[in-house]
Amino acid sequence: MASLPPTVRTTPHRLAERLSHDTEAIWAVLDEALICHLGYDTPAGPLVIPVMHARVNSDLYMHVSTGSQLALEAPAQVCLTATLLDALVLAKSQFHHSLNYRSVIVRGEATVVDDPREIDIALTAIVERVAPGRSQHSRRPNHKELAATQVLRLPIVEASVKQRSGPPKDDEEDLDLPHWAGLLPVVTGMGPAQPTAETAAAGWPAPQSR
Repeated sequence: MASLPPTVRTTPHRLAERLSHDTEAIWAVLDEALICHLGYDTPAGPLVIPVMHARVNSDLYMHVSTGSQLALEAPAQVCLTATLLDALVLAKSQFHHSLNYRSVIVRGEATVVDDPREIDIALTAIVERVAPGRSQHSRRPNHKELAATQVLRLPIVEASVKQRSGPPKDDEEDLDLPHWAGLLPVVTGMGPAQPTAETAAAGWPAPQSR
């Protein structure tokens, strides 16, 4: 498998055994996560906000409001994170309680996308992540909406994935304590579709969920 070169910014000082720079593992987390957090220094100070994203090959695309503090006037160094929670890890000791998770951090230079075709590809990819096929069953953005939207591109060239899996790791002297230990899986799923009154009256079929 291909791996990204490790850097100081993507190599932790603790629990290095949980770390990987494997490209497919990084992409898998980014593709599954429905939301990520993007941050960088603004004139008003450091800012982190949740944003929707989509991966197209080895680039990440996000969109922000042109009126947002996160809108870029020039290329900027940013940090993007995405985390998936798989289970609560309950140990016999409080110190060893933990989480089973998969988390990606991407560092690099974000730039504003100006090419109309690339903007269309990026926004379509983001819509398709919400519900496959949705870009064919919804109105495309008009000129006014595009003017209010800034699309950002972040190449995935400096990134790592960190993850924990498996049962709690209690100290040997705690194994006989009269406390329950194990995993409480965290499951995220889509509930039943809830159409608007107009949609229900028209009888339009519900979209496909992820």
